[in-house]
Amino acid sequence: MDTLKSNSAASRGAGLRRDLSLFDSTMIVVGSMIGSGIFIVSADIARTVGCAGYLLIVWLIAGVLTMIAALSYGELGGLMPRAGGQYVYLREAYNPLIGFLFGWTLFLVIQTGTISAVAMAFGKFAAILIPGLGEKNVLIDSFGISINAAQLTAIASIAVLTMINIRGIHGGKIVQNMFTGAKVIAILILIILGITIGMNHEAVAQNLSTFWNTSWTHMADGKILSVETLSGAGLAAAIGVAMVGSLFSSDAWFDITFTAGEVKNPTRDVPRSLAMGTAIVTLLYLLANVAYLSILPVQGSPDASGIAGAGIQFAANDRVATAAGTMMFGTAGAVIMAVLIMVSTFGCNNGLILAGARVCYAMAQDRLFFNRVSRLNAKGAPAAALIVQAIWCSVLCLSGTYGDLLDYVIFAVLIFYMLTIAGIFILRKKNPEAERPFKAPGYPFLQIIYILCAAAICVSLLIYKPKYTWPGLIIVLIGVPVYFLWKWIGQRENA
Repeated sequence: MDTLKSNSAASRGAGLRRDLSLFDSTMIVVGSMIGSGIFIVSADIARTVGCAGYLLIVWLIAGVLTMIAALSYGELGGLMPRAGGQYVYLREAYNPLIGFLFGWTLFLVIQTGTISAVAMAFGKFAAILIPGLGEKNVLIDSFGISINAAQLTAIASIAVLTMINIRGIHGGKIVQNMFTGAKVIAILILIILGITIGMNHEAVAQNLSTFWNTSWTHMADGKILSVETLSGAGLAAAIGVAMVGSLFSSDAWFDITFTAGEVKNPTRDVPRSLAMGTAIVTLLYLLANVAYLSILPVQGSPDASGIAGAGIQFAANDRVATAAGTMMFGTAGAVIMAVLIMVSTFGCNNGLILAGARVCYAMAQDRLFFNRVSRLNAKGAPAAALIVQAIWCSVLCLSGTYGDLLDYVIFAVLIFYMLTIAGIFILRKKNPEAERPFKAPGYPFLQIIYILCAAAICVSLLIYKPKYTWPGLIIVLIGVPVYFLWKWIGQRENA
């Protein structure tokens, strides 16, 4: 039977409650995308490209690529409006193994690693308000185990959001709408203040005079190893490497596809929410960087005593937004930014937790995950999936490996993006008569451009950051025997 046309209740996400409007769906896209990245990663980008012009170009290219991908996923979302999203798209375009490898990597590292990293950011910035919640407050340090207050704060935030979402999609969407709305308004206020009353004319003059003066500052242990002047192929490679941060600050836009089984009008609203959400975030990110450039010079020194002297490149702990806030508001700026980042990360994690559990649920429906995870509670929520996800996220928080794991899967995630967008070509050929309420604009040219650009970034990573590539592929490939193990378990249960 053609699974794309199957009337299976499981594949349609039967039992899930359709409670998400277009506004709710857009808030999931926006809220899941804006975490802590926009407040931090501009420092690393600035060290890699060295000037204001290419700093903005890196963010612009990331935004354009994200928009192309989101609009392409919009076609798939309209075609297959089911719980599981990208897992379902890959399964239908290729085969169950490819779908499983995505779901496996998503659960093991991508979604859970992101949730853990965002939760730890919440904990670290909470410590600015309450120092006792910081990493320096070590609560357990024995038998090779070290647990600090920031880790427990992170786990507590994951537990609270998981409990809210266990009570149903309605409570989850209310939290999402509140926190997303609050952080968008706060970011807009900071952008306006930064570009107007916070403008530093000396920083602006310096940034304009060196607008296209590219350089790559190579670092090790917080020290400058060398500064490489860029041009030609070297510049292209640097842009590719720099885009890792901007792309993953723009990541998680596809989370709404995971919850398509709970959108009221998924064939219409999933594509629209993807388009509107990614457009909003792309604009906010560009304007936020314009605000940074209005307050701080790009170039600086790690040995500078002042915030302006450190510049965007060497903002303390890469906290560019905090440096900008301190320049505008003095010592109160750090507190203001801490509150904003706490609001941002809390809202971001709500969307990630809400959406990620739906992939585990869809995999369990296909007998490729724990059977208990395939069930819904009385509120129509995948409670078991949410609990399993929270437990693994907590393990990652305690292990401290979430950051490394996220670095490792960057390469693999780009491959899954390319496979999913290439799946549009496959599905149009396999199922030409299937109803497509929304068709990817610019087909096939924009999709080819995306695949080529993503492939070029992968090549740059292979050459310049190989440690971020092979470990990620190994994590994905470990999923192959796991897939066949789940298949064997399923066959035994059916025997």
